[in-house]
Amino acid sequence: MHFMNETLPRFGDAEIPDSTHISLFGTVPDSIVDGPGLRYAVFVQGCSHGCPGCHNPESQPAEGGTVTAIADLLADIEANGLVHDVTLSGGEPFEQPAACAALARELKRRGYGVWSYSGYLYEDLERRAAEEPAIADLLDAIDVLVDGPFVESRKSLELKWCGSSNQRLIDVPATRRTGSVQLWHPASFTLERPANW
Repeated sequence: MHFMNETLPRFGDAEIPDSTHISLFGTVPDSIVDGPGLRYAVFVQGCSHGCPGCHNPESQPAEGGTVTAIADLLADIEANGLVHDVTLSGGEPFEQPAACAALARELKRRGYGVWSYSGYLYEDLERRAAEEPAIADLLDAIDVLVDGPFVESRKSLELKWCGSSNQRLIDVPATRRTGSVQLWHPASFTLERPANW
């Protein structure tokens, strides 16, 4: 992947990417733990939650990371060829909402499924979206939001795609359509023995 190293608008000591660049902690091109199936995981840099027991504490400082052109990241995802779904994690994707929304919109346009993790509750993001259009844009471009902070005392290895039992898997399109939180459930299927066995 080609990384851009350009001067961007600053907020405090941290560089804040515009909608053409994103500050990355890293990527995993073949994740099986950040949502169902084989996925491309994008870990953004910067998170103000500071959850004790965070699995990526190095991603928390906003001033770290590698500023990368979204076009270069998209090219890397498409070059993968094996994945059809992408997960935004971190760090905190909703602390880079313009960049993450631009990435998610383009992924959806190209036919990818998009999940996002956030330490914020959906209800809080929805309230902020009224004043911050980039947050609304990001919510509109994702399929599933895993919301809520990681709570170490509620950690469970039995959970699928959540770190702690307070987190929810939210069907974002259904939630935005109905105006109330709708949980996401994987498609169910049953395997049956063929009649000729």
